[in-house]
Amino acid sequence: QVQLVESGGGLVQAGGSLRLSCAASGRTFRNSAMGWFRQAPEKAREFVVAISGGGGNTMYGNSMKGRFTISRDNAKNMVYLQINSLKPEDTAVYYCAAKASGNWPSIIRDEYDYWGQGTQVTVSS
Repeated sequence: QVQLVESGGGLVQAGGSLRLSCAASGRTFRNSAMGWFRQAPEKAREFVVAISGGGGNTMYGNSMKGRFTISRDNAKNMVYLQINSLKPEDTAVYYCAAKASGNWPSIIRDEYDYWGQGTQVTVSS
């Protein structure tokens, strides 16, 4: 059974940083793109960033480049999201996602086959 489990969320003051982790199990994703999405209350799920299977290519959502950094460790079957200079508008549930196949990162939610349960990030002003 394939599982993606996020961790690392929490309550942080504006200007702070967080590192989210996503642990994959059940299969390897070394040849598949993985990404992060987020969903704020009463808003649609929003693409944040994605990374290719080998880690050499990344794709960022609008206004995401600069404060968000994605990385992966295929030996550990992990993907990470570093968020710096957090703002209250970053408050959301952050979801890890993975493609069943396909190395190229994508902004399209429906192209991802596996999803985690999400981790809450709350930024206080």
